[in-house]
Amino acid sequence: MSLNAASARSQQCLKRLLDEPQDNLLKCKRARLAPPPPSTGLSPCLRPASHAPKTGQSQSPFRVGPYVLLERCERERTYRAVHVHTEKQYTCQVLPLRGYQERLAAYARVGSHDNVCGLLDVVIGQESLYVFLPGHHGDMHAYVRDRKRLSEEEAGLLFAQMLNAILHCHQHGVVLRDLKLRRFVFMDKYRTRLALLGLDDCVLLQGDHEDDSLTDRHGCPAYVGPELLTNGGGPYSGRAADVWSLGVSLYTMLIGRYPFQDTQPAALFAKIRRGAFSLPDWLSPQAKCLIGCMLRKAPAERLTASELLMHPWLASPCAPPHSVYKTQHSSHASAQGKQDDDQVVPTWTEKH
Repeated sequence: MSLNAASARSQQCLKRLLDEPQDNLLKCKRARLAPPPPSTGLSPCLRPASHAPKTGQSQSPFRVGPYVLLERCERERTYRAVHVHTEKQYTCQVLPLRGYQERLAAYARVGSHDNVCGLLDVVIGQESLYVFLPGHHGDMHAYVRDRKRLSEEEAGLLFAQMLNAILHCHQHGVVLRDLKLRRFVFMDKYRTRLALLGLDDCVLLQGDHEDDSLTDRHGCPAYVGPELLTNGGGPYSGRAADVWSLGVSLYTMLIGRYPFQDTQPAALFAKIRRGAFSLPDWLSPQAKCLIGCMLRKAPAERLTASELLMHPWLASPCAPPHSVYKTQHSSHASAQGKQDDDQVVPTWTEKH
């Protein structure tokens, strides 16, 4: 099956899922379960899953329609998967069945983009929804952790792709909300092409998309903006919050640690609310400027994604001298440690 044909089929699959009344689907789901028939390509979007392990069970391979889910890629809901007939590699996200239409709607709105992983297939099980996305070669969080930090030249090439993905989403009224390095994955083995993985946790703006006010608090502690911690539960700009998270991402890529760090959430949030961070002298003035354009305490003062793409550093990023890079590369190796791991804000609730 050609790439265009597969893309067209996945779009038809997505449209059918979004159009079908969810209540009817949930009422009849158990009666529709059956062993999957043989297949030579992507499975029909409503083909049921044969079975799936519940939380706490072992990570041994198990079958979902024409796919075999292998080891977990991230936490409990993302797996590496392979099609049993084509042997093609996929990434599978296991999502709650209830509310699936809201979780999939962002894929339909965003459409196709080089730096956003498109939806390839969906399999509906008894209790879960299995969303199949392209296979990848690791995520940015692991890459930065292993490399300690990136040169400005490499970081500029990768960050521009991250910005392109976010700009495309923002232009289509999609706010990422829980934005972090782990959300971006490499689509090639040479680690040069990035794409945003997973849109199930996004917020879709209504109307003309100009009003991006959000009220729910959700995200990774190291990446949240100060306005989410200081305005007493009032509304905040979703797009500006995404830009802050991008600033944290670029800082981490270039310097090898988060701009705001602490082992205790309360102390971490206090640092974020103050908004004070340091930049090393060896970083180029352009890179310092770009980070400062994103990590501004006042959301209205942050540049938008489209404005950031016009920044001079992205047009001609400056690579620091090799001797400087070698020294700083070593000095930050021990500073990372356990601070790399993503955390979950215990007092915030996920949007369902």
